[in-house]
Amino acid sequence: MKKKLGFIGAGNMATAMMSGIVSGGIMSAEEIIMSDVSGERLAYISEKYRVETTSDNTGIARSADVIILAIKPQYYTDVISEIAPFVTNDQIVITIAPGQTLPSLAERFGSDSLKIVRTMPNTPAMVGAGITAITPNANVTGDELEYVRKILGGFGMTEVISEHLMDVVVSVSGSSPAYVFMFIEAMADAAVADGMPRAQAYRFAAQAVMGSAKMVLETGKHPAELKDMVCSPAGTTIEAVRVLEAKGMRSAVMEAMKACTDRSRSLAK
Repeated sequence: MKKKLGFIGAGNMATAMMSGIVSGGIMSAEEIIMSDVSGERLAYISEKYRVETTSDNTGIARSADVIILAIKPQYYTDVISEIAPFVTNDQIVITIAPGQTLPSLAERFGSDSLKIVRTMPNTPAMVGAGITAITPNANVTGDELEYVRKILGGFGMTEVISEHLMDVVVSVSGSSPAYVFMFIEAMADAAVADGMPRAQAYRFAAQAVMGSAKMVLETGKHPAELKDMVCSPAGTTIEAVRVLEAKGMRSAVMEAMKACTDRSRSLAK
């Protein structure tokens, strides 16, 4: 089932998604069209990725079978008002912004019969290692949901969730790359303080984080069990863990994520 895929918005996230979809062989560049307010951005994308581009959002609404709204939340009202007259019940609209609930989206489009899928990807999509939460409305069929998962699977894992968990997804995967980058930076800074060249310190720290995450995903072991495997009696690791616990690392992470989730909920419209 081949469909024309349209992106309204051509920023970093949209470009990462598009690149993953094309490189994964899910759709060809000829089957994708992207719009943006920046002519310079469109020229760059057209030259590098060979996809069709336009500055007319209504052109996307008229020609695409699947429309991805890859714009910031503050632009949703204006963009939806612009394209709503051209969106039909045969199309699928995918959103990627926090705070935009399925009922509010239907209200903005002025129709309860549109097929709308709310999603939350994250920036590791830029390297094909993202994870995207997916919540369809009742108008999306099972086959259509699987097609959406296939598209979004082009740049990482997908999980179908209940909409009430979407704000939790914002904190646990949407925003969490920032926390992980801070952790990598802190580890590298410590290594530099102990004499390691900075570029080398970043490689050691980043690879350790990536490998540890892969162990969680591929072994199926509880993170605590994997942690215990590294902590030898009276060893170096357990001493580091003792200090992290004393400094409140676990609590700090949980409180930060709670604040993130609460902020996401406050954006709900």
